[in-house]
Amino acid sequence: MRSSKPITVTLGSQQKSLDTRLESGAYSSASEVMRAALRALDREEDALDEIMRQKIREAIDDPSPDIDEDVVFDRIERKHAERMKARDAGN
Repeated sequence: MRSSKPITVTLGSQQKSLDTRLESGAYSSASEVMRAALRALDREEDALDEIMRQKIREAIDDPSPDIDEDVVFDRIERKHAERMKARDAGN
């Protein structure tokens, strides 16, 4: 018995990319291309997850003193206000 089921996918502008791969002979079916694409997406997400874990670990292990949350939010609000002012001046 089949463990997967057929699906319909609308690729839009990516259809050309799929067709190119099929025409090159690198893949023999659209299903092979899609499986390879999903494997690549899984690898990319795993790599990004690992980077985030490392960054979080570095932040946790950082011996620098913590920054007070009020200071952080003041900086964020000030930066946001500056960007909004610059955006409005550009219009």
